[in-house]
Amino acid sequence: MTVQEAKTWLLAAAAKRGVELEVLSTSERQLMLEARGGKPSEVKSSTRAGIGLRVVDDGRTGYASTEELTTDALAWALDEAVANAAITPAAGGALPRGRALGRTDLLGEGLSAPLTDKIATSVSFEQAVTADPRVQAMQFGRYMEAEQQVEIGSTAGVDGGYRAGIALLLGGIVMREGESVKQGYHLDPAGDYHQLDPGRTAQTMLRRVGRQLGAKPLKTGRRRAVFEPEVVTTLLELLVYSLSGKSVVEGKSRLAGKLGERIASPLVTLVDDATLPGALGSRPFDSEGTASARLTLVEEGVLRSFMHNSVTARRTGQPNTGHASRTYSSTLSVSPTNLLLLPGAGIARPTACWSPTSWAFTPAPTPSAAR
Repeated sequence: MTVQEAKTWLLAAAAKRGVELEVLSTSERQLMLEARGGKPSEVKSSTRAGIGLRVVDDGRTGYASTEELTTDALAWALDEAVANAAITPAAGGALPRGRALGRTDLLGEGLSAPLTDKIATSVSFEQAVTADPRVQAMQFGRYMEAEQQVEIGSTAGVDGGYRAGIALLLGGIVMREGESVKQGYHLDPAGDYHQLDPGRTAQTMLRRVGRQLGAKPLKTGRRRAVFEPEVVTTLLELLVYSLSGKSVVEGKSRLAGKLGERIASPLVTLVDDATLPGALGSRPFDSEGTASARLTLVEEGVLRSFMHNSVTARRTGQPNTGHASRTYSSTLSVSPTNLLLLPGAGIARPTACWSPTSWAFTPAPTPSAAR
């Protein structure tokens, strides 16, 4: 049975039982290539796919999932979701009303290069890094890619799908100059394999780790700080937690109750935009089938919105912003897409922070931060 056939079968079965059902299918193909000593040393490929069910029955919500697309497995998953809903507290649950969303291909031919070319890219990356005599060890040098297909449908009218992908180069090194030894890593992602440049990535990593060689502590004093984009990204990631409607509902956001109030400098305008062409976190709709749109979170220092899915929006009385996130095997959550700190006077481009939520690579890299 295909995913489309499974979705149709499940929605028909749910309608007969008189329960609301949302069907979310996610499938992902991953590839990891590693090079050592100027030769390919490891090739790993994996796929994972399944269908997740979210049932709402008499205001109660239940989840279940299956990776087997047979009639028996689908019937079991539907029974399980209904049974799980029956034992959860009644919280006025409901699925968002939806519409036909069509099929969108955000990847195109972005990962279409032959495997031999990708192997050559991983080897070239490793060679470009180790050519620097200061590199004492290259802990890993990898090319990684992931392709994802998402399909969604619900008894509330949602129907759509999209395909997306990502390619990246990742390396970790130890550098030495005299008695100074530093360790670090660098990640260079792109939405298209052909946008990667192993030589550029190698030089960026060498520069960022190498500039710390011979570093000495500054004397205590007051100084003006200038943050690089990567540092700003880390700060934005910390702020995202407080901007999540889920955190607000759970009483964990320090910004709860501050809509319309100034929470930052007038220089700060923060938006999240899932509609940016070619951006790594872009998507046509969220995990509930709510169409994506640009959202202003902070405008000139004033808090304008939190990020919401349908559940957190309903519980707070605020608009659903289309930030629902989940995989077929998880429950509903909230996450950003392409978070942008808009530029002030004299700055050419915004600082961007994309959400890696949808790209959980396996095997996951475990680099040590530069120190």
